[in-house]
Amino acid sequence: MSTAFEVTGAERSGAWVVSCDHATNIVPAAVNGGDLGLAPKDMERHIAYDVGALGVALALGEALDGPVVSSRFSRLVIDPNRGEDDPTLLMRLYDGSIIPANRHAGPEETARRLDACYRPYHGALAELMSARPEPVLVSVHSFTRQLAGRPPRPWQIGILSAADRRLSEALIAALSAPDFADWVEEVSGAPLAIGDNQPYSGHLPGDAVDRHALRQGHLNTLIEIRNDLIATPAQQAAWGARLAPMLRRALHDVGEARDPLG
Repeated sequence: MSTAFEVTGAERSGAWVVSCDHATNIVPAAVNGGDLGLAPKDMERHIAYDVGALGVALALGEALDGPVVSSRFSRLVIDPNRGEDDPTLLMRLYDGSIIPANRHAGPEETARRLDACYRPYHGALAELMSARPEPVLVSVHSFTRQLAGRPPRPWQIGILSAADRRLSEALIAALSAPDFADWVEEVSGAPLAIGDNQPYSGHLPGDAVDRHALRQGHLNTLIEIRNDLIATPAQQAAWGARLAPMLRRALHDVGEARDPLG
């Protein structure tokens, strides 16, 4: 097994490819002895990884008959969802927490982490996408309900997209249907609020979707789920089970790609 990524369901033959860029909070031993200098409670926060996203991604991959590629390093080691020249590729301060091991990391250390973690992960994702004639990329993330000093975020789920909004727009429409909306209100205690390019913009040049889908013209979407709603394995499985048919419905409605479970 690679130290930089893990592929689950490599043998699956569907068109879907599910990615989880911020799957874990692992700090490889080769990076500052496996310790970024943060308190354990900070390493359990959203700043270190996307809480709950991996479980949802795995459930989606199984339901959609598609492989799942997930990172095996913390986003604070190096962020695979940034371009190599992005100034936030290696974060020194995030949501009020200073990352000690990154404060003085220069170009040489950044290059070392690119080679050890970032590039192998992207190589694995590129291989999965190229193995399919019409791949569909679904990138799974999670977000915290409230950043330090900011108002609470009202959305339970966000759908992110850049210039190619075909699948994302169809997915937003599918998620707006009463069956999904009623379920979300039941599990969250509030009416469904879908963020369209919220809580983040989907336009981030050089990010994973840009590199592996947008530039090649492949259908794609990025899903952000509020992390308090997917904190447990049962919640993660439930969201995966609910989202899979919505994704299939959206792909069918786009009408430009083969639905692998059609």
